[in-house]
Amino acid sequence: MKVFSLAGAFCAMLVVGVCAAYAGTSVPDFTLAHAHLFSAGDVLTAMGLAVPAAQMRGVIGIRADGGELTSLIRALNSDVETFKATMAEKDREIAKRFDDVVTTEKLERVNSSISELQAAVDQANTKLASMSLGASGDGGEVRDREYTDAFRAHFRKGDVQAALNKGADDEGGYLAPVEWDRTITSELIQISPMRQIAQVQNISTAGFTRLLADRGTGSGWVGETAARPQTTTPKFSPLTFRPGEIYANPAATQQLLDDAEINLEQWMAGEVQTEFAYQEGLAFVAADGVNKPRGFLTYIDGGASDDIHPWGNIPVIDAAAVAAINPDEILDMIYDLPSEYTANARFTMNRSTQGSIRKLKDGQGNYLWQPTMVAGQPSTLAGYPVTEMPAMPDVAAAAIPIAFGDFRRGYLIVDRIGVRVLRDPYTNKPYVHFYTTKRVGGGVQDPTVIRLLRMAAA
Repeated sequence: MKVFSLAGAFCAMLVVGVCAAYAGTSVPDFTLAHAHLFSAGDVLTAMGLAVPAAQMRGVIGIRADGGELTSLIRALNSDVETFKATMAEKDREIAKRFDDVVTTEKLERVNSSISELQAAVDQANTKLASMSLGASGDGGEVRDREYTDAFRAHFRKGDVQAALNKGADDEGGYLAPVEWDRTITSELIQISPMRQIAQVQNISTAGFTRLLADRGTGSGWVGETAARPQTTTPKFSPLTFRPGEIYANPAATQQLLDDAEINLEQWMAGEVQTEFAYQEGLAFVAADGVNKPRGFLTYIDGGASDDIHPWGNIPVIDAAAVAAINPDEILDMIYDLPSEYTANARFTMNRSTQGSIRKLKDGQGNYLWQPTMVAGQPSTLAGYPVTEMPAMPDVAAAAIPIAFGDFRRGYLIVDRIGVRVLRDPYTNKPYVHFYTTKRVGGGVQDPTVIRLLRMAAA
């Protein structure tokens, strides 16, 4: 049930009010102000009521169609104008050495609303891009029909058929069909920020090694008949990425498996991708590389990946304050990066940091942060795209809340092809568990194309 127009908005707010009264919860201002953008399921999700897990993606579970995205962008830009006007009022109060708590509360409320709308726009943009690339994995030709049918039979009943022999072992573990593997990978691309901006390499071995030159090739100027002595020759150093193993263990009752009319493979893929995406999001940012990827924040002096890379660590820009970022520090990050890498550069930070960054202005009073005006395009900071990454730290003493650079060139994700599933009907009867594993690795492949902002120590 989708809700549109003023009448639809009234109905949506009525649903919100009735449900809130029933649940004994309060209705957020944001939900009321933008109720016309959501379906009934979205309204329930926004209030934290029980809804299917498939609707619990992102902030509001927005659907990725052009009309709703346009409405979101329109609402976002409206809130931004309100934010600017409120910020100007707050600046005048500060100039008069007066702090009105009403203005402060309004500023924080509209800032929070912008964050939620921006998250919805980003999510819708990602879904639209994914659909345009045909990444959903649905509706395509089945590549291995016999094995897929056999896997489904094993999924429901535990039957072992002749065709079910890919990756078979004594414990009953099997490689998932190609279509199911593609579905999980496509879902991860939609919800994992790093998979959207980094380079992804599929491998079929235990690791992936890349040879890096030390850029030590020598040269010189000579006359027409002058001797040409030998110049220095570059040396090569191996950089190896070894995948760790990530797992999920969803469960369903045998009766559900027997009677369900739903697409069980789609349900299971949704359960798996939720857990995988959460674990990956943490690992790609700050993991130590022990049985998991190396997070890019660990490639600093004293970090878990200190001096792991032959080209050294990621350069760090030090902030002057413990809990505040000034515009000059943002510009320092941009201009410290060589110009040949800025064409594809972007900022990454979490939502809390974005809330602080939105208040920054340049010397002419212009805001550094600008909302998106076009569907499919992210918001910008000082002219560069911003990717929200929940795993990034908050602004705090000695924390690294912001990264800037060309992540496509700088970070590599390594996927070991194949998802393995172990059907376990014995451990927790009457539930059947599906122990699902995938091997994933990652690390910085070029530290020179990324810059980090580190807050001052307390």
